Parts: sequence; C-alpha cells; structure tokens
Amino acid sequence: MSGPLSGVRVLELPAIGPVPFLGMYLADLGAEVIRIDKMPGAGGLFGGLVGGPLGRGRRSVCVDVRKPDGAEIVLRLAERCDALIEGFRPGVAERLGIGPAEVHARNPALVYGRMTGWGQEGPLAPTAGHDINYLAVSGLLHGIGPAAGPPVPPINYLADFGGGAMFLAVGVLAGLLHARATGEGQVIDAAMTEGAAYLGSMTRTFMAMGGWTDERETNMLDGGSPNYRCYTCADGKFIAVGALEPQFWAALVTGLGLDPATAPSPYDPAQWAACRELLVTTFATRTRDEWAEHFAATDACVAPVLTLTEAPEHPHNAERKSFEQVGMATLAGPAPKFSATPAATTAITKVSADTDPMLREVGYSDAELDALRAAETIA
Repeated sequence: MSGPLSGVRVLELPAIGPVPFLGMYLADLGAEVIRIDKMPGAGGLFGGLVGGPLGRGRRSVCVDVRKPDGAEIVLRLAERCDALIEGFRPGVAERLGIGPAEVHARNPALVYGRMTGWGQEGPLAPTAGHDINYLAVSGLLHGIGPAAGPPVPPINYLADFGGGAMFLAVGVLAGLLHARATGEGQVIDAAMTEGAAYLGSMTRTFMAMGGWTDERETNMLDGGSPNYRCYTCADGKFIAVGALEPQFWAALVTGLGLDPATAPSPYDPAQWAACRELLVTTFATRTRDEWAEHFAATDACVAPVLTLTEAPEHPHNAERKSFEQVGMATLAGPAPKFSATPAATTAITKVSADTDPMLREVGYSDAELDALRAAETIA
C-alpha cells in the first residue's frame, strides 16, 4: 500500500453505508484494511455493494461473527490492528464478545471506532433510524428545501457520510495519534446526528447574531436570497448562482447585461422578490451551457448544475482527474490530494479472497481452517 496512512492496519466489521465508505476511504489513503464480510447469502439489500467498487482496496475475510469461534477470529485479527471500525447498534458488539473491553484486553493500544445514528447512549440509542431521521433531530433537515411543503432530504449525504463517516475518520486518526504517543487506545463514539449538527455550526452562529431565521427560503444560503440560488434556463436545465459579496454581484449583473443602477438589490430583503423575478426572466433567455460558457472566465460565481452523469466530463474535473472508473462505476477519486504521499484508488477485492491467508497469519492451522469451514464459521 502507498499513501499517507501506509503502515496503519484497520479492522472493518460488517456494516452497510458509512462504515464501508470509511473503510474504502482509509484504504484509498494507504491503510491496510481487513474487511470482515458476512457469510454468503447474508448480505441483504446492500449485499451487492460489498464486492463492488465501494468494497475496493481491502482484504476480505468471511466470518460468521455470531458464533464464538467467529468472535475469536475477530479478536485475533484485532490483536494485530491499529484501529477497528464498526456500526452495530449499541450493545451488539458486546453481546457478540467483540466489544471494546474484549478487544482492549487483547490490544490495549487499539483505537475502537464506533459509528451509530444516535450514539452509544440516550433515549434513541437502541432504536433504528436512517440519515433522514438523524438529520431531522440534528435541526438541519428543517432548513433544507422550498418554503412551501415539507423539508427535502438531501439524499443521504449529510448524516451518513458527512456527519458519520467523515467525523469518525477524524476521530480514528486523532485516536491513532494519541495511541502512538502514549500506547493507550480508546473508544471513539461517533453519532451521525451529532456530526450533522456540528456541520450546522456556522448557521447556528448566524442565528445567534440575528442573521438567520428558522424558516426555509428566508435566509442568505437557503435559496431565499436571489443571489444564492438556482435558476431555470431556456433548455429546462439549471444554473447555480452564488454571487454573495458585492463584487461578485456586480460581476453577475454586468455579465447578465443588466443596469447596476436600476437592478433591485439582493442585500435588501424587501427587494428580494423583484430581484429574483428579474433573474428568473434573464436566465430563461439562454441555455444552461450558454450561460456557463458566458460566465466561465468571470468572478460572478455562476456554475452549471450538472447531473451525476455529466460531472466527470466537466473540463475542470477532467483536468484534475477528479473522477475515476472503478469497476462498473464512475466514482470520485481520493481526496484531498497529497504532494508527498499521494492517495490512490485501489483494486476491487473479491469477497472472502483473503480468509485463509489472513487466518494463517494469525496462527490458524489448515486443520483448524477446515474445522471452521465445516462449522460454517468461515467461508
């Protein structure tokens, strides 16, 4: 492996969504990630993702962790790892015999990363949920979407991946720094709803200063302000405008061929409706790509709203090689970019490809592997 995390070994326990995403990310950054996969046929709705592009870059060991021999395998592997990441509901890892106490008894320096929606304790901790629920309780979902109608879930980007995977990534890396300095491991409790709430820190600060209201489309960054929203173009596609500061607004007005002296101001809420209507009418006169080309070399903060299919072909993304083909999917390449230890997209791993080699590495004999396979503890 290469990359800034070369030399770090991580054990990834079975999960869906943000935990596998984090395992992929750590592997792309150069960590050696050992992925514990469920036994064949136990994948459920998301089972197909394990052996695909999101499952890339890890060594795969198929283990039934519900069996005592399976738990022992996890503990032996954890003895040789720097970190562990899991996404079970609170108490599940403990019931399986692979919780922090059992792992730290074998490896006191290990960083034990736990990711759940609600956290390890609290009234909601034992209950099910998804990104939309965690985002709802964080306070963020209320502010997303048009003023009329209910809030709009922003797919599952914010709580699952932003508030969950990325916050646990920082937590694990911080824990590793501490462990390397002191030899002391610890438990990282990453709650997606808390990570999502943390992402709203600037908005909450604006609100405390009197510069934000708790209603949709009434604020500077939620589509209320006419100089920070999307507009429909002549071809039915959309253009994104982010001309917040006066100099950028001036560049936008000039680029649209409007008179700065008579154009309504986006800095006076009383003029928002008139200003928005003027921009609606103006942007409707050209196609999205015509406007994008027109504003490409300016500081008007105008960009085309690209689809998932279109984004990889945008000249900026193409020049920076921001997207890569991984198996059947076009995915974003590793980010950020490192000058001395570049990260790299790693190869797709076949499920169970490393079961025997990894278990031999931690001391299992061929006879023991045969017995474990006969007991359907490993695949």
